[in-house]
Amino acid sequence: MLEGLDAWRSMPAAQQPTWGDDAALAQAVQTLRKSPPLVFAGECDELRARLAAAARGEAFVLQGGDCAETFSGTNADDIRDRIKTILQMAVVLTYGASLPVVKLGRMAGQFAKPRSSDVETRDGVSLPAYRGDAVNDYAFTAEARRHDPARLVQAYHASSSTLNLIRAFTQGGFADLRQVHEWNRGFVGNTAKARYEVMARDIDKAMRFMDACGADFDALRTVAFYASHEALILEYERALTRIDSRTGDPYDVSGHFVWIGERTRQLDGAHVDLLSRVRNPIGVKLGPKTSADDVLRLIDKLDPDREPGRLTFISRMGAERIRDALPALVETVASAEGQVLWICDPMHGNGFESPSGYKTRRFDDIIEELRGFFEVHKALGTVPGGVHLELTGSDVTECLGGYEQIDEEGLAMRYESVCDPRLNHQQSLEVAFLVAEMLGER
Repeated sequence: MLEGLDAWRSMPAAQQPTWGDDAALAQAVQTLRKSPPLVFAGECDELRARLAAAARGEAFVLQGGDCAETFSGTNADDIRDRIKTILQMAVVLTYGASLPVVKLGRMAGQFAKPRSSDVETRDGVSLPAYRGDAVNDYAFTAEARRHDPARLVQAYHASSSTLNLIRAFTQGGFADLRQVHEWNRGFVGNTAKARYEVMARDIDKAMRFMDACGADFDALRTVAFYASHEALILEYERALTRIDSRTGDPYDVSGHFVWIGERTRQLDGAHVDLLSRVRNPIGVKLGPKTSADDVLRLIDKLDPDREPGRLTFISRMGAERIRDALPALVETVASAEGQVLWICDPMHGNGFESPSGYKTRRFDDIIEELRGFFEVHKALGTVPGGVHLELTGSDVTECLGGYEQIDEEGLAMRYESVCDPRLNHQQSLEVAFLVAEMLGER
């Protein structure tokens, strides 16, 4: 079992850091191997069962969080605001879908990012690209951009701190359904959007009805909240893979749900091999050039037993391409038996650089891709199982549009992302109301 977990070392491994110091890397890996698990196998099994329900159309998945977490962002206020945003969205989606919502944070591990180029050039100076705080620093200096293995240990501790706060907030009354609903009422009051006000009033009526019926609101003060991230840095993921004492199976205890990115899903590659051997529920990002053969071979490699809840495909097609590119893949997967969960990532296929040099996305493009996702599944009679969003709980100005009508000039006001643009708090809630409408139309 343990020997198989290292088979990836003989395979092509895309997007890996160039550490340059073998002794420092060995020391970091050894520290991680001795560190306690960040999550537990039983929690991963519980999530797998919930994802299986979503694949059957009996639940809906909300996956959201930062594009790239930073060590400086590992503080109580930032983590609280991200959780608050996801909880607010989940209440609206629960009402719209009339289904439980699985809350899956892009949190507590999203400290590394793949890059399209190994170098970044500014004013004629070229340095290694920023690959996330788990690898190097964002500051544009030679020392800051050096790939430092000690940062892997920092990423572990930052993930541990984040998980501690997540558990405290979601189990300590912060997630109380009544309180979250009041937050949403405040949002609706500020938008002047009558369509959102109608849904908020309907939710309010449902809450009063539950209260009149003697619903146990104390039981609604806590929620299950799971952590996910892209399993990018293989030394980190392998060091945090442990054998479960109950079953003897390997689990990647760096997070409940880990996914393989579009740039690292090579069928003969190291990422697919390592994740094929762990028992976590796993995901794979699929871009518009994905072929039917690709998805069939990924299923055979990652989910050979066709286990419900095991495999999630996360489409990232772009608003202009999803209606053409997605149907053939969904049909192919449906014919392969099993229960693969489909989630839509409407962020990564819609990015572009603004004239002022900011990486951004249009809110309307994000919504259009989501509409296309739901339309494809409705036409095929398959299940649109969830959404995957890059978002923050802060009032940043990184994506154009939304009811605030952030324009080109507005991007400079509070553009804080160190990588890709995120929906701000208000835009995230607006997405939730619009997706709730789509869920109601299924």
